[in-house]
Parts: sequence; C-alpha cells; structure tokens
Amino acid sequence: MADMHVVRFEPVGIEIEVDEDQTILRAAAEQGIMLMHGCKEGQCSSCKSFVLDGEDIELDRYSTFALPDYEKEEGFTLLCRAHPYEDVTIELLNYDEDMIRSGLPIQQAVGEVVANDPVTHDLRHLVLRLVEPREIRFFPGQYVDIMIPGSQASRSFSMANTTCGRSGQLEFVIKVYPDGLFSRFLDDTVKVGDRLGLTGPFGVFTLREGYDCDLIFVGGGAGMAPILSLLRSMAEKGIERKATYYYGARGRRDLCFEQELRGLEQTMPGFRYVPALSEPAADDRWDGEVGLITDVVKRHEADLKGAHAYICGPPPMVEAAMPLLSALGVEDKRIYYDKFTTTGDAGEQ
Repeated sequence: MADMHVVRFEPVGIEIEVDEDQTILRAAAEQGIMLMHGCKEGQCSSCKSFVLDGEDIELDRYSTFALPDYEKEEGFTLLCRAHPYEDVTIELLNYDEDMIRSGLPIQQAVGEVVANDPVTHDLRHLVLRLVEPREIRFFPGQYVDIMIPGSQASRSFSMANTTCGRSGQLEFVIKVYPDGLFSRFLDDTVKVGDRLGLTGPFGVFTLREGYDCDLIFVGGGAGMAPILSLLRSMAEKGIERKATYYYGARGRRDLCFEQELRGLEQTMPGFRYVPALSEPAADDRWDGEVGLITDVVKRHEADLKGAHAYICGPPPMVEAAMPLLSALGVEDKRIYYDKFTTTGDAGEQ
C-alpha cells in the first residue's frame, strides 16, 4: 500500500483518507461518500472540482474536453482521475447534500450469463444471475463495471432493473458498437452460462425522493436502461408524481420496451411516454412525434419551473438537453444527467 493522505471536501466538511494508488473518487466511494460522478474515465466532467489547498495531485489520462488546460492551470481537477500525494482540500462544485453520505458499499461479484438478446438492431438485453455474492445492493439508476474476459479492461453499464431481489439477476441494455471491444464479446464470444466479473455500484443518477414535483425524463439509445430502472422503481413504490418520458430514436426499429412503457402509462397516474423519431422511414408508418428529442420537449413543455429532470444517453443529446431544460425553468442543480461516453476511441468501446 502506498502512502495515505487526508482529503477534505468543502463546503460539506467531510474528510477521508486516500491511498496514493487510488483516485479520490474511488476512495470516497469505498468509504460511503457519494460524490457526483459519471463515466469515471475523465471524459464527462461530472466530478470536476476545485483544489483549494495542496498542489501535489497527479491525474491519470483524461479528455481535455472534460478538463481544458486553462482550467487545470486555474486549479480545477477531475476527482475520478486525481491521485493526491499530500493532504489536500477540495471544493465540490457539484454535490447533493441529500445523498453525499448515503453511498452503498462497492462490491466485487461474479455473474452468470442468463440471456443476451437483441431488443433492437444495435441494443442488447444482457441478463446476469449473481453467483457470488447472491445479491448486490444498488439504487435504481446506478451502474456496475463488467470485466471483459481475457483482458484487463472493463466497461460500465447501468442496471435496468430495480433490485437483485429473489432472482439475483441484473439486467442491462447495451449498445453494440462496430468493432467495439465489449461489442465483439457480446456478438462473438459470450454464451449462456459464462461467468463475468463485476464491480459496483457506482453513479448518482438516482431518484431524489421526498419531493412531489413533476419529473421530466429525456433519453436516447442505451440511456433507456437507467431511466427504465427509475420508472420501474416508481411503479413498485406507488410514487404518483407527474412524470413524462421523452425518448429519442432514429427510426421505428430503434424503439424498445414499448409494450412495458405503454403499460406503465396505464398503471402509473400522471405518467406519459413520448417517443420521437428523428429520421422515420416511409415504411415505419409513424404517426407519432418527429424530430430531435430536444425539439419535441420544447414543443410539449412551456414552463418546467419546479420540476426535476433526468437526462441519459449519448453526449450530444445530453449537452443539447441541459440548456433547454434550464431555459424552460428547471434549476440547474435539479438537472441530473448521465452521459454514455465511449472508452478511448470508438473502436475500443
């Protein structure tokens, strides 16, 4: 074990010890401190913070889109990439006081493949049954890292279910990328009965409870998984907040879980599902919403003051939705998002 250093987080006054071999984010998670984060790979900027005191911090490889050089020079850092080599004080720029001390323990687990079925031409429904341990506690909306056999690599995927429960299963909706590392594994290698290593849970894309305000969900692609988990959780708990789910796809063949979502409209008072196609084909016979999902939201919503918004999907969609929702009245601190970034080059996903 390398040397340990004290990291203090302001303005919340929390202190943790961090091993030099760990990132600050990982050490916090292992000690039950739930800091805001997304990709854990230095690409999404969700964990961007400011160094108030201490200079000896080294960063693993990261994207300058998440942390431009001028921001690094000013004292900003990415907690998911930062290794402290002295005691430091960090100002959290984005945090949730209701959640920061509510982190669940990170666990190592092994899951057995139960199913790997296509739900669209490029989305897979992967189901794993936990073998050891039989259960992992997680909040709906969180994700785990899945190891890729035969390599040292892992990929992060959100659960679509709400709990392991009696089944001991975890469900994922995974986008298949051409020549992607995990994609090739799903296409060519994995079989029912294979065992995969897991680590988690991670993520703060979770429903903030204790409120009765309206909810707006905006999703696309594999962003279906965590939003479906949140909606299923609301249905299970009988939460009756007014909620609308805007889901963007290119064509009809890109839509999935349609029957379940239409069923939720019947069982959840105040819930609406609004899919939209940006490029419907003539044979789609589509009479629903057409256009980019952000344009559809703008057409349907005039005043979202007081609402909470959850956005999940590819970065361009997330980046377009955030300022729109803010302009429509959602407080910035009540816009929760999860960017589904790729790892390295697209060819390494």
